[in-house]
Amino acid sequence: MSSEDKEEDTVPEQEAAAEEEADPNLQEVEKDEAALDKLEKEGGDLAEFDLEAQIEEFRAALEEEPDNCIHHYNLAEALEELGDREEAKIEYEHALECDTEQDFHAIIHYGMGNLIFHQLLSGIQSVVVKSSIGLHSAHKPGDSIVDVFEEDYTVPVHHFQKAMEFLPQLKADEELVDYISKEAPVQLANIYYKWGSDLIDKSRQIAKYGGEIQDVQKALKLIKKTLEIDPNHSQANLMSKYAKKMLAEGWKSFDEYGFEAKDIEGLG
Repeated sequence: MSSEDKEEDTVPEQEAAAEEEADPNLQEVEKDEAALDKLEKEGGDLAEFDLEAQIEEFRAALEEEPDNCIHHYNLAEALEELGDREEAKIEYEHALECDTEQDFHAIIHYGMGNLIFHQLLSGIQSVVVKSSIGLHSAHKPGDSIVDVFEEDYTVPVHHFQKAMEFLPQLKADEELVDYISKEAPVQLANIYYKWGSDLIDKSRQIAKYGGEIQDVQKALKLIKKTLEIDPNHSQANLMSKYAKKMLAEGWKSFDEYGFEAKDIEGLG
């Protein structure tokens, strides 16, 4: 090996040595970052501990500034992430009350809408149309949606609509404004789709309750709202076709043993 080759081989080593000499803590920082990454991937206790510490910090900030809407919003977000949705909802409400200038109404309404929508998704409605899709459906007791309460859907709809309404006056960085401008309509479309598909699942339950046709008609209107917001919503396009077919041809529901439970006549 020539002396020139030896000099070239030693250059990277010299540069690395120089970097370590310039920053003697470099290796320790890298080790700490690697350890934190490992804890986050493994769902370690540190993340939960930090979240609880943040909550305490937000509570302390509120003791000093009880009318600060940002503190209430931050606390609401942290509580929601921790799983305390009811208290988080209260803090979102306090944030709206304290935001008298409505400078942050858009992000607060968006947060509240997300929280309520996620609560809706945690029940039996968490699985849309558990039975087969089509004109024949089979249900086991407890596997179908038997009640659909409008308030469960109208409340998050209201908050996402308000998020879009107050967006022009949101005092936040451009990235956050862009995020809400994109995500609020998406969530609104998803709620309309979910509401409609839940009504369809309700109409296919075993028990005949007399309002099946009306529920599917209403579902079709809600799914149309989804498609007005997002014409490429694949699930809504599919469900719209089936709802129209159900109304035209009718449908049957069968119990868990394969026996016909009810037969709904179509409108032709």
